[in-house]
Amino acid sequence: MNDSSPLWRQLQATSDLLLQLRAGASATASLQGVDVALRPAAQALFYQVLRSLSRAEHICHQLATRRPPPRADALLCVALALGWRSADAPYTVFTLVNQTVEAAKRDPATKAQAGFINGCLRRFLREQDALVASSQADLVARFNHPAWWIRRLQQDHPAQWEQILHADGQQAPMTLRVNRRLHSVATYLEQLQAGGIDGHASGGNALQLARAVAVTQLPGFSTGAVSVQDAAAQMAAPLLLAGLEPAVRPHILDACAAPGGKTAHLLELADADVVAVELDPLRCVRIGETLDRLRLQARIVTADAAQPERWWDGRPFDRILLDAPCTASGIVRRHPDVPWLRRESDVAQLTAVQARLLRSLWPLLKTGGRLLYCTCSVFRSEGAGQIETFLAHNTDARLLPSPGHLLPHFGPNRGGVPDNQATDHDGFFYALLEKLPA
Repeated sequence: MNDSSPLWRQLQATSDLLLQLRAGASATASLQGVDVALRPAAQALFYQVLRSLSRAEHICHQLATRRPPPRADALLCVALALGWRSADAPYTVFTLVNQTVEAAKRDPATKAQAGFINGCLRRFLREQDALVASSQADLVARFNHPAWWIRRLQQDHPAQWEQILHADGQQAPMTLRVNRRLHSVATYLEQLQAGGIDGHASGGNALQLARAVAVTQLPGFSTGAVSVQDAAAQMAAPLLLAGLEPAVRPHILDACAAPGGKTAHLLELADADVVAVELDPLRCVRIGETLDRLRLQARIVTADAAQPERWWDGRPFDRILLDAPCTASGIVRRHPDVPWLRRESDVAQLTAVQARLLRSLWPLLKTGGRLLYCTCSVFRSEGAGQIETFLAHNTDARLLPSPGHLLPHFGPNRGGVPDNQATDHDGFFYALLEKLPA
């Protein structure tokens, strides 16, 4: 870690983030409270902790059957998550132990447990192989997901559930969407390489970087040359726009539009009248900022998309994009806090919201028009199951050829070649529906 802050301070900040997660705060929200100078290092450590949190908690329980106070427990789990596998540890395990004990001593809330933490970590060093082997036998510890989540994947994807969980534990690549109004993929790739940034084309308007960089390092980012967007999310706009007459200026609805990436992609690809609807006023501001940077325009409406009587002007849409609220079970590699924030009961609540949105928006689509339903989820109830139910109740809807469930690291055919970089993407679901004459 290239940070001027001492490691013990970084570990304190990371354990604070873990405490906030356990209280229900997302990583995105809690990171905003970390000192700006410390934030990059704390985020890197915290995300690594999240990718081994269950393993660390299992080992912690083996070391201390009586759980220590919350702050001490968080600090101990941070050290174990970072150091349980020496090959992946950001520092030597001995350095982690030393600096974790130092962090405990310097915090009044954990000072009294510094000796206890030191004893647990020293025992871990002595018994590491046996403790790790014990954790490997526990399914939750091994795959670092809640038991209910694992059971659901086993049911939904019996042949791929282990691969999905393995992919969730990897760090996602940084993928860019080139604004084709300004550049081709080839010309922008040349600009990247001239600036010393390695990457490769990965289909469509996508470029995948060899390593993540700050957006301020990307040529032309501030003037709209590129956006950061996963390859799976980049499939939405081309799918929705396919089949439109070239001379027609389409009327398009982007429901649940924040933060505006798909709205912008639609406008990059087509001259269209786009209405972007979002319930959260602050997230509507984000849509506006996204479009301003890209020098694009849409009508942004702050409203519940499922209540069109409050915002719709009665003009039918040629195309509707419904990127519905979901569990985000397909983007865990990018947001490793998701499994620890979700509850099993959330799935049923969210599928009800998705069904309500589909019912409410379908009447707004003109005959012959298309609605693209998508979620960043790998759970079938939020994807294939949702669409099967909708089709059973709407005889004027026809399912067109669609990608269906895309699994993280796997292409549309779900097996392809896991190391094929051109298909490196998050988990997603896509169903393209066409409205038939009544």
